[in-house]
Amino acid sequence: MLDIAGIRAETPGCREGVHLNAAGSALPPRVVLETMRDHLDLEAHIGGYEAADAAEARLTGTYDSLARLIGARPDEIAYAESATRAWDMAFYGIPFRPGDRVLTSAGEYSSNTIAFLHAARRQGVKVEVVPDDEYGQISLDALKAALDDDVRLVAINHVPTHDGLINPVAEVGRLARAAGALYLLDACQSVGQLAVDVGEIGCDLLSATGRKFLRGPRGTGFLYVRRSALGLLDPPFLDLRAADWTGPDSYELRGDARRFESWERSVAGQLGLGAAAEYAMAIGLEVIEKRVLELGALLRTALAELPDVTVRDRGLHRSGIVTFTHRDREPAEIVASLAERRIHVRVSQQTYRYDEGARPEPRVRASVHYYTTEDEIRRLITAL
Repeated sequence: MLDIAGIRAETPGCREGVHLNAAGSALPPRVVLETMRDHLDLEAHIGGYEAADAAEARLTGTYDSLARLIGARPDEIAYAESATRAWDMAFYGIPFRPGDRVLTSAGEYSSNTIAFLHAARRQGVKVEVVPDDEYGQISLDALKAALDDDVRLVAINHVPTHDGLINPVAEVGRLARAAGALYLLDACQSVGQLAVDVGEIGCDLLSATGRKFLRGPRGTGFLYVRRSALGLLDPPFLDLRAADWTGPDSYELRGDARRFESWERSVAGQLGLGAAAEYAMAIGLEVIEKRVLELGALLRTALAELPDVTVRDRGLHRSGIVTFTHRDREPAEIVASLAERRIHVRVSQQTYRYDEGARPEPRVRASVHYYTTEDEIRRLITAL
């Protein structure tokens, strides 16, 4: 059983209104705030280098925490300043050859698709879109038919930022592995709301953020690199964290995933990210997933009962991200009106979709978390 009252008491933001924007930046628990404040205070008193030295054991421990969070090994984890940078380090680290094929999904995140197009222009990569199935998620039959020896990479998202669906990522992993293709999973919206296990999923690479459902600080993220995939990648840039200068014209890469890191980072942010991971695991990832999915279903049902509202989510399995439109009101108008009532949601605007060939209609996005209450959902419905 979740102690919702206790969790909300440990979350200062719960006193400020109804926060339904976990998909943007969730409310951090007090332990994350205190971890970061304590370290920043130490930096102010003794200096940044000295404070980092004092925190060295705890910094090392963050790799263990993040590894346990997703079922990985500590040496397979690299810290990053965002999920986008983590994803970029993985994608741009793949030594593509002209004609290599990249398979992705129709509703891929804009930052990722821009990188695909960039690689196509620079390296002659062929980007191909696997169509959706009847539920709106990536079609496994179409993916299986598209996979052959020329496919270098399968890159999809676990949970789209602009939709409620959960992609069948473990099934995708089995198909990619059988075809000998690398598998990069964008888990930006899944880590922290779903129980994520890289062994079960079968991905070679995974990127995630701190600020969303994990309830960590902004400006933090991490990358998972499977041990067996490490030697297949060439980091797009290096510094003295990623490699050692071994001679006038030689260097040696680190032997673990931290070859994808930069030396300079927010030490307070990394400690806060580790604290967020430990907090989530103390509650229980399966417990969190169950609660979030139940609240998401409850919100969709309540929205569907409103005569002028249309729920826009797709997927056979759906997450805590709920999107909808109103017949007579623009999403931005709804968001602003709700904010006046201290109910915080967002406009979800995917800049483009492969399958629609145009800018999709904007939606209101309300994303619940396990600290959300049924009463807060009722407040949203009443306000609408």
